[in-house]
Amino acid sequence: MAISFDSAGEDGDDGMLSEINTTPLVDVMLVLLIIFLITIPVVNAAVAVKLPRESNQLRQIFPETVIVSVDASGASYWFDVKLAGPDLLQQRLAKIAAQTPQPEVHIRADARSDFAAVAKVVLACQTAGIARIGFLTEPPSSP
Repeated sequence: MAISFDSAGEDGDDGMLSEINTTPLVDVMLVLLIIFLITIPVVNAAVAVKLPRESNQLRQIFPETVIVSVDASGASYWFDVKLAGPDLLQQRLAKIAAQTPQPEVHIRADARSDFAAVAKVVLACQTAGIARIGFLTEPPSSP
């Protein structure tokens, strides 16, 4: 005694389907996605807040802090000594990266310098394994 789901005598169009129809599920999920995309920006911007304006806090410079400067022409300086090339910078950064505790590197870049020169210094710091890199800036002028 076996149960047969084949339709005897019919064309087979009304046979039982063994697959799940996912079209309604996809339709519902798309509607929910659209609803969330419309409502989330409204919820995030519902409260108008004026944030305070402050200049950067002056951090105390410790003696073990290393200052690398980049002038307007893109030349690099270790404190006040001009570096002959990027290899010398990489060697000096590797030496300080091995120290414990590791000194922080502050980068002083001229506002007129090319971004590529500053990016090379940052890349050299990352390659050497420097954990803390900071940028020195001037406070904004008061009106």
